[in-house]
Order: sequence, then C-alpha cells, then structure tokens
Amino acid sequence: MSFIRKYRKGNKVYLAEVESRRIKGKVVQRFLRYVGKQADGRTVLSASISDAQVDEVKLYGPLLVLHHLAEEIGLREHLGPYANEILSMVYAHCIDYRSVNHMRTWFARTDLHWMLNLEQLTEDRLLRAMDFLEKDDGEQLQRAIFQSVKQRYRLQNSGVIYDVTNTYLYGKKCPLGKLGHDKEGVAGRPLIQIGLGVTLQEGIPVFHKTFDGNIGDSRTLHDLITTFRGYGLASGTIIYDRGVTSGRNIAEMKALKWETIGGIPLIPVVQKFWRPVLSKALRLPFADRVQLNQTTFYVTTRRYRLNRVWGTLYLCFNPRQQVDLRDSRREEIAQAQQRLREGKTIKSGLEKFFQARGALLLNVLHQAEEFDGYSCIFSTRPRPKAELVRLYFDKDVVEKAFRSLKGVVKLQPIRHWLAQRVTAHVFICYLAYLLLALLKFRLRPLALSPQQALDELHTMYKVYLRDAKHGFQISRVVTLSKKQETILKTIDRKLLKAKN
Repeated sequence: MSFIRKYRKGNKVYLAEVESRRIKGKVVQRFLRYVGKQADGRTVLSASISDAQVDEVKLYGPLLVLHHLAEEIGLREHLGPYANEILSMVYAHCIDYRSVNHMRTWFARTDLHWMLNLEQLTEDRLLRAMDFLEKDDGEQLQRAIFQSVKQRYRLQNSGVIYDVTNTYLYGKKCPLGKLGHDKEGVAGRPLIQIGLGVTLQEGIPVFHKTFDGNIGDSRTLHDLITTFRGYGLASGTIIYDRGVTSGRNIAEMKALKWETIGGIPLIPVVQKFWRPVLSKALRLPFADRVQLNQTTFYVTTRRYRLNRVWGTLYLCFNPRQQVDLRDSRREEIAQAQQRLREGKTIKSGLEKFFQARGALLLNVLHQAEEFDGYSCIFSTRPRPKAELVRLYFDKDVVEKAFRSLKGVVKLQPIRHWLAQRVTAHVFICYLAYLLLALLKFRLRPLALSPQQALDELHTMYKVYLRDAKHGFQISRVVTLSKKQETILKTIDRKLLKAKN
C-alpha cells in the first residue's frame, strides 16, 4: 500500500509517494514518484498530477478548531473507551446536529474519520457510547475535566454563578420527565430540570446535573452542595436567582466558607420588612443612585438575618421598570373592563381587580403596584452598592449559556425515552457548550462570537485529489481567506500549520 511522505532537504520539504515493504523481517519504504513540495506552509503539486481529479470534499475548518480545544484539555483521555464516538456527537452539537440516526450521514461529510480514527460510525455504536457515558461516574468525570480546564486556562477562583432551567421531552415514558411549570411555554409535555454552574469571570462551565422535572430550583442546589468541594474551587462567591435562594442553601454554603449573593422573592414577610423605609426610598436620594450600563437603580440597604445567617439586604429600585410594569398592567385592566362591558371573558388573573358588577377595585390595584420595579437581594458579606448591582444583575452569562444550550448546541429535540440516555444527551450538550465557552475565551481579541467564527470557517474544506493514472490520493486544504487566517491565529498559531 502506498502513501505520501514528507522529505526534508535543507530548508525545503518535498512530498513523495512511497510504498512499504517487508524485507528480511524489516519494513522498508520504496520511492515510487515525486508528488510535489511545500512552500510557505502550502502544498504545491508537481506538474505530473496537476490534472488530478477531485475525489472528495470534506468539512474540516470548524472541526479542526473544536478538536484542538478538546485535545488541549485532554477530553479524549477523560472520556474513556468510547471517547471518539462521544466527541463526534459533541462536535456535531456545536455545528449541525439533528439526531443520533442522522449522525452517520453527517459524519461522512466531515474529515473526522482521520481526526478521531473512526471508521464505519453506526447508530448502535453511538448509543453504546451514550450508555457508557451515563454509567460512568458523572460527578468524577466533570471534576476531572474542570481540573484540566482550570489548569490549562489558569482560571481564577473568583466564584460561581448557578441557575436552573427546564426543558421538555418528546417521549412521555421517561421516568425523569414530570409535568410542571415550563419556562419555554410548551404545555402538556413532561419536563426535566438542568442545573448549571459557570465561573463568575469567564463563564466557563464548572458542573451540571439533570433532575426530575418537578424538583424545586432551590433543592437542585442543595443536592449539588455535597459535591462542591471536589471541584477544587477555593472559597469564593456563589450567585443565584431568587428561585434558588433558600435559608438552608445559604447556611450550607456559609459552612463551606462560601459567600452568597441571592435574589429574595418579595413575599409578604419581606414586604413588611421594607414597608417602613419605602417612603424614604421613594424620594430617590442621589447617594443611592447606581448606574449599570443603560439602567439606573436606587439601592437601599438594611441588615437582615436569614435562617440564622446575618447579612445585608439590598432593595433595588428600577424606575423605568416600574413605569413599564404599571403601563402594561393598566393596559390589560383597561382591555378587561371593555370585555366585561361586552359580556366577554377576561384574561385569567385579572378577576381580582374587579367587583362582581365590573367596577375597578382601586385598593387591589394599588396593592399590586406597591413594589413594582423593586427587587431584593441578600448578600452574606456587605458590599458596595455598585459592586452588588453589577455582580447580580450582570450575571446573565449563565442565562446566555442556557440559550446557547437550547439554541446553538441544540439541546432539543430530546427524543430518547430511557432515563440514562436523556442524562447522557444532556451531558454531551454540556461538553459541546464547554468547547464553545473555551472558544469564546480564545476569541476575546476579536469581535466574533464562537458561532460566527465556526460559520466563517465552514468553507475551510479539505479536498482529496486522486491521480487517475497512478491511483494515489493526496489531500489539500483550500486557500484560506484573511479572516479565516486571523481566526486560526487568534485561537492558536499552531492551527495555521495543522491546516495542512
């Protein structure tokens, strides 16, 4: 069998077709013919095969980048015997994933069989890979991967942002799926919950876990707290939304020497606490003014104890949000009044604003409007108002992560009905988001998102040429645009050499 080999002569690199033969027990290579040379990092074919025919054109550029990022953190070593099958699905989720049974067709259009040393990828092998991934110790695997990321990218122990989302299943037999309040607005389908923690500064995922669809947000964090130490994060700050906050979670994080910043729902007991100072806050003292991007807040603070943990309670008032909320509510009430006059039904929840004969109950309206535009945050450590507002309200990195999981990474559709395959599917999406987050970290000098960079590299094909006369094959990457070269150079200069 013949193949192409590089020969170096002085400062020049030549390409030749050679054939391996075994002579007296030793493997020797016999020169067959000169193919071409490499100049300025590019292959220049000899005149003898300049009329070679195009045999195949494979997707290459985006996969080159994703595979490089995965190799940097040793992902293949972490994932075990089915690593190549798992990585093929991870890369597909970053680019153009549809479903497991479409993977074989997609795989054939790519150059992954060389990168991953995979031949004849089948649906059965992919499903066995998913089963293996679920049976492996997911917590230990995540910890090992994060340690590799932390070491390679020199991440700071700044803290963690945690949030929970739910997503729906197409099948109705999965034991994880439970009916509940769907944040995506899809009614009637069973849900699963996904908890996700990302680093405070970089937005790089640290851990995730899949839960039954009817578990409360605060309980998901409680279930993860017991494994928190294993991620090698020194004491820092954990930030989460009001749905996750509970006195128990705050106390347990405090015991781990972690500080908490958490949203507090404005339930009656909290409203009662703030009501005596509300009139003063309404005067909007200039000293309480905090600007965050295009939004203005007025922040009042008081000492507060939550489940035996003392901290600072921040009441944040957003005047623009107050106006928007009141205008929206009053518009709905006005429309409801008109429908009542016409004897028609009104939107659910608006009945409380009207008497039996349709007259507006102003006292109920004023109660509903009392805390419009206000949000409440609890911090176990006192912080300057501007810092607190920035940390809490600028925490949309995890919300963007969920949007990426559901959009770019294509968490949906989840068609599996076995619980272990649903869990494995979410894990694969988590790994895909990890690679996109690392790509975003590398692209910081450029005004490009990870998806924009991968789209730009989509036309970076590898072309396989075949010499019809002699029968040998040689590959060549199409000429790169300046923008493609800039992207590769920004990620890692080594990629400019690897493209050949």
